[in-house]
Amino acid sequence: MPELLPSTARTLLARVARAQRDGRVPSLVAGVVRDGGLAWSTGRGDVAEPHHDVAYRLGSISKTVTAVTVLRLRDEGLLDLDDPLDRHLPGTPVGDRTVGQLLSHLGGAGSESPGGWWERTPGGTLSELGLSDADRVLPAARRFHYSNLGFGLLGELVARARGRAWSEVARDEVLLPLGMTRTTPRPQGPAAQGFAVHPWSETVLAEPEHDAGVMAPAGQLWSSATDLARLGAFLLGDTGDVLSPATVEEMTLPAGIDSANPGWMAYGLGVQVMRLSEGGSPGVTLVGHGGSMPGFLAGLWVDREEQTGALAMGNTTSGLDGGLAAAMLADLRAAEPRIVEPWRPEPSPVSPELLGPWFWGPSPYVLRAVPGGMLHLGGLGRPGRSSRFRPGPDGTWVGLDGYFAGETLRLGDTALSLATFVFTRTPYDPAAPVPGGVAPEGWQGS
Repeated sequence: MPELLPSTARTLLARVARAQRDGRVPSLVAGVVRDGGLAWSTGRGDVAEPHHDVAYRLGSISKTVTAVTVLRLRDEGLLDLDDPLDRHLPGTPVGDRTVGQLLSHLGGAGSESPGGWWERTPGGTLSELGLSDADRVLPAARRFHYSNLGFGLLGELVARARGRAWSEVARDEVLLPLGMTRTTPRPQGPAAQGFAVHPWSETVLAEPEHDAGVMAPAGQLWSSATDLARLGAFLLGDTGDVLSPATVEEMTLPAGIDSANPGWMAYGLGVQVMRLSEGGSPGVTLVGHGGSMPGFLAGLWVDREEQTGALAMGNTTSGLDGGLAAAMLADLRAAEPRIVEPWRPEPSPVSPELLGPWFWGPSPYVLRAVPGGMLHLGGLGRPGRSSRFRPGPDGTWVGLDGYFAGETLRLGDTALSLATFVFTRTPYDPAAPVPGGVAPEGWQGS
């Protein structure tokens, strides 16, 4: 694995060192993901060596692993994201909410489980939670509402579908196939002690650690920097056959957010999605997750365009800069920008005569072939609705992203049909099936 330039490593080390000192983090491990694994890392503060093998609590980064276990069931045909939870896990107050809504925090489930603070008290079974209608706090799909409870329920769904504990499913179907042997539900081997740092003095207080029971899928996993880097490589597309690359890309698509805007924060399926605006550029989109549990803060973010990632794990309840990983990626992007693969010709997926300018009414668009055997339809010379399309059944094309995601594009010699829109070769071509017809007098001057 190619090493970072010495100047890049020093820049990153300086940033991490400041984050550890200024955040008063007892120990901090941070690293960069590139070329399938941990390309650079450092440990600051009271951390044993090798620092990249010390386990820290991941908190909500565990949700990404939980989502992978759910999506494996979907890809096997055992469930659908539109299935109500009741179909697979009956008897909860959010049984009418769908699996997909819970994965993207759109199910309206309570943010926390009832009873004692689950992050600091031992957990039990689902029945012992004592769920009630009070744990359904919002209508379904009304708004984003982060729900630890929702991911606890998803983990229980997986456990019942597989007939064994969620932690065992995660270990056997996700962690071990990815080579993440140091990622476990409880700390094993060298592991950091979690601390709270006093707000007004330079003292620390040990935080408790326990088994969260049914809530474990929401935030209980521990991991090392080497293992967390492997999860980053997974999000970058090195999926190890745990999921298909197409399903991982599906995870990264934001729900409930207009991703055409230059700056936003959203959630996909078990991952956070963040676009950072950089000067006058269109911005950088990062995918990953933050995590917090008493005594620990963590973050893993990847830039799928640059094929790089960054991680940070500290043993403190508060204080660690949540933007550290993103800032490290910005340093890496500036110091060692990715050299992309060369463009090479490839056959057109459709007849070249169908490519080029088309018009939606008087608005010019262009249909072009793009790498990967896909098509792209977008505004020509001015902003417009745009999407990529992948091949569908019977010669049709299906929208992959943008305004026309999921819609069917049908190609014809004189017209393109898309979601009741008709695109013609000339503005309002009278020879094409324009909805509403074309005025017989045609275009008129003043």
